Amino acid sequence: MPSHPRIAIVGGGPAGLTMGVLLYKHGIPFTIFELREQPTEEELAKPSGMLDLHAESGLAVIKECGLYDHFIPLTGECAEVFIVADRNGNILATDTADGARPEISRHNLTKLLLDNIPAESIKWHHRLLSATKLATPSDTETELDFGTHGKYTFDLVIGADGAWSKVRKLLTNTMPQYSGTLNITITIKDITKKYPHLANILGPGSFSSLGNRHVIISQRGPIDSSRVYLWLTHPDENFATSYDLAGKPATNAKDKLLSDDTLLGTFGNTIKELVATACDEETIDNPGASLDIRALYKLPHGSSWEHKTGVTLVGDAAHLMLPSGEGVNLAMNDSLLLAHTIIKAYETSGNDTDSFQSTLDPLLKEFETALVERAKQAGDETDTLLEKMFGSDDAAHDLARLFQSAVQQQQG
Repeated sequence: MPSHPRIAIVGGGPAGLTMGVLLYKHGIPFTIFELREQPTEEELAKPSGMLDLHAESGLAVIKECGLYDHFIPLTGECAEVFIVADRNGNILATDTADGARPEISRHNLTKLLLDNIPAESIKWHHRLLSATKLATPSDTETELDFGTHGKYTFDLVIGADGAWSKVRKLLTNTMPQYSGTLNITITIKDITKKYPHLANILGPGSFSSLGNRHVIISQRGPIDSSRVYLWLTHPDENFATSYDLAGKPATNAKDKLLSDDTLLGTFGNTIKELVATACDEETIDNPGASLDIRALYKLPHGSSWEHKTGVTLVGDAAHLMLPSGEGVNLAMNDSLLLAHTIIKAYETSGNDTDSFQSTLDPLLKEFETALVERAKQAGDETDTLLEKMFGSDDAAHDLARLFQSAVQQQQG
């Protein structure tokens, strides 16, 4: 038996990396297994999605990690401004967070967290094929099979491996369900220099145009970019194949998206110009690359699982929901609270594995119960917001009224 508990974190997204930073800070050994290759500095400098961290969750985690002073200089590429416009690009409302929810690019957050985890604690390019509970007297060990990279046995496995989590299969048969929406991501770099009129319309932060149960969202980011998300309502989760867009460049999608009235055909010229320009620029910047089209899935709100010793879930693996600004905050907060649980058990047990397991197990049950309750509340709030965004053909006015009401409440 090893002198200390063997801890595995499967997944190197925000949840997994946050867990790594917190455990390392308290001298607790662990190994992170990540599917992707280790990102280069060049890759981390490219535009990526922007994440707004909330004071009570994401920001609180950054502070507990001791990284707040390093975090702040990495923000500001996307202002804390959210513009709501109708399908013709007419602005209906503007919401400003006033420093409460600073935006950081996903790549910058990744780099910040990676810089505070020992390189030897992360195994890159490790695809988990299966996770199996071993038949041992204590029934606490779990074997992780990484194919050609070998099999490893751990006393605690934390599934931070996202929507299609392999670790989740140890705990429940519940699988993500297609949400009826899909997302297409396209990017314009150097937008202020190349297309100043579009940059002026989109503003310095986030912009949304809503109509026909679709939403076009822009977020400003690194390299003076506008990252444009076409969030479309569509019943076919195989949309990319059905529209002959799978494996094709962004320019192939332009005419199909903008001429079809069931898609973006009813949007005004301003929004159509934004989409057409983004499709062209995406193809120029990434010649030969396929258009990024992703069907969006979610787990039923309040999804739970039967507790098993030595295995648990955080982030999307535990409570996958549609994008609303809550996902990364929930995931990082999961990791913070789970880290508190592990640290308490580790320090109480004096590094002895058997004692660690017996101490951790009841604490882990409490953590999981609270996680499910938090996730259900966040999921219900997300559904309320998305109903405003997708619930009618002219949802822009509904969302604008929601923002205006929130502003009045804050002022009142």
